[in-house]
Parts: sequence; C-alpha cells; structure tokens
Amino acid sequence: VAERKVFVQLTGEVGTGKTIMLDALVHGLDATTKVARITNTTISRMDLLRALAWELGLPGTGRTKMEMLREVSDCLTRWAADGRNAVFVIDEAQNLEAPILEEIRLLSNLRSLERSTLQIVLAGQPELRTKLEGPELRQLRQRIGIRYHLEPLSLDETGEYVRHRLRVAGAKDDRVFDASAIDAVYEYSRGIPRMVNMICDNSLCICASS
Repeated sequence: VAERKVFVQLTGEVGTGKTIMLDALVHGLDATTKVARITNTTISRMDLLRALAWELGLPGTGRTKMEMLREVSDCLTRWAADGRNAVFVIDEAQNLEAPILEEIRLLSNLRSLERSTLQIVLAGQPELRTKLEGPELRQLRQRIGIRYHLEPLSLDETGEYVRHRLRVAGAKDDRVFDASAIDAVYEYSRGIPRMVNMICDNSLCICASS
C-alpha cells in the first residue's frame, strides 16, 4: 500500500488468517489513507459501485453506472490532489463472478496526475488464484503487482503460536502444552491457526472441568 501498487492479491486456505491480516492492514494505515472494505461478494455491478461509494462516505445516489462512477471518480481525484490515498479491500473475493472482477479492473483506470487513484486488495481462498488464471481475466491478472499466499504454520511455528497466545491471555507459564501436546495439536490442526485455537481452547476447557 505504501508503494501504491494498484492491485494486491492475498490468498490462503480457510482459517490461515487472511481476515486478521486485513484487519492489521486497515488499523495500521494513517489518516491520509481512506479504506473502503467489503466482505459480501455475491453482488451485482451496481451493488459493487454503491458499496464502494458508501464505504468512501459518499451518498451513492447516482441512478446509472456512469453517474456512480463519476461520483466516485470526483471524490478520488480530490483526495489525490490533497495527497491522500484510497484503498479498496475486498475479502472473500473468490466468490466474485468474472464480470464483477472485470468491473473491479476497470476501477483501476480511475486516474489523476498520471497515477491510479484507487488501490485494490483482493483477498480470498485458493480458488481465487484459479479463477484469476482464466483467459477472460488476463488483463486483470497482468495488473496484479503483488501476490502472496498464506501457508499453514509449521510444527515449530505452531508451538510458538500457542505459547504466544498463552502469554497474551495472561498465563504465568506458557508451557501449559508440552512438546507431545504441541505435536498432537499440529497433527490434528495441520498448522491452520483457527483449528489450533479451537483444539487448544477445547483442551483447556476439558482440563479445567476434570
């Protein structure tokens, strides 16, 4: 985002932490960057534009696509002139149909002073990567400046993660789970953080009630 890359692609399996990373991104940006974020991706083209306008603080009263685009474009141009940045974050992007993804590509054509006025972050499950490989989306694919895929944690990282969560929760001893327990957690969770959380939480509840 700091380098003003027009398109960023973030993918990962369910539970690997994509949404948490997006939360960290949004909270880490200062007031010079306006963030528009949507998670409901089973939408039409007009719904997409209205959602973007709404997230940017615009009334979104345009009745036609051209009116909506003009409203959004004028706002982004004003921000660019003031040295501000705008980022459109789209979570669960694997659910977007190809025509909607093409509409998102066209949004990157909104420009001021020879640069795009809107950065776009597409985040989703691995199916998003497959969808973007389709021939009908080659123009969008060529514009993606950064691609990153979140992998599950390794065994060592799973142990570090569990100990970190225990410390954050206020545990006086972060060795509540010994090496064999960590091995078991990793085996059943396959290193996916959401599953690690559930397994450890259930284990602690069972131990506390026994």
